[in-house]
Amino acid sequence: MEYYKQHSKFLVAVDCVVFGYENGELKVLLYPRAFEPVKGEWSLMGGFIREGESSDEAACRVLKQTTGLDNIFLEQVSTFSAADREPFVRVISVAHYALIRIDRYKKNNAEKFGAKWWGINEIPPLIFDHNSMITQSLKKLQLKAGSSLVGSELLPSKFTLLQLRKLYEAIYQRAFDPGNFRKKMLSLGVLEKLDYKNSTESKKGAYYYRVKANKAVTELERIVKY
Repeated sequence: MEYYKQHSKFLVAVDCVVFGYENGELKVLLYPRAFEPVKGEWSLMGGFIREGESSDEAACRVLKQTTGLDNIFLEQVSTFSAADREPFVRVISVAHYALIRIDRYKKNNAEKFGAKWWGINEIPPLIFDHNSMITQSLKKLQLKAGSSLVGSELLPSKFTLLQLRKLYEAIYQRAFDPGNFRKKMLSLGVLEKLDYKNSTESKKGAYYYRVKANKAVTELERIVKY
């Protein structure tokens, strides 16, 4: 124990980049910081890791408090540990990103904290290194989306390939060729075609799809439960 006493002690926090999707646009949930320093400036949702908690458990707790949701897709992004990242006190933060459906989260919870959804291209200046956290989180989301079906958590339980493509275009911030995108998504083997259509997208209508049941179980293994 004497050995440990020789070393400095730091605060350890979590910060959550909460991505949502609405009207063809990827958004991030931000709130005005409730305490000094930089009180009132825009910030990611976050908090300090408590005794007996892992960083993942702390992130889940923060998300539950601010969105009212659990079983959220959640993944660690990186650890931010620059000595001068916060003034006055040394804080090391473990950044996570989360995906939620905007129509499912509890608005009352978020509004209690003054939280607001911002378009990915409209994000205001944030405290400390939080803008960098968003940038790295988006890059990690894009990397994962390139090799697997990512982001279906942001869509209804059934969706058309057009709706899925619009989501991916929002994630990558660029357009995709419809034919190539269709081939790519179907080649993953995770989508199940349903026997009814969305009649609003074209005269012929577009078939609905959903994530296959066995694949959904696999996807849930990536979700940190609290």
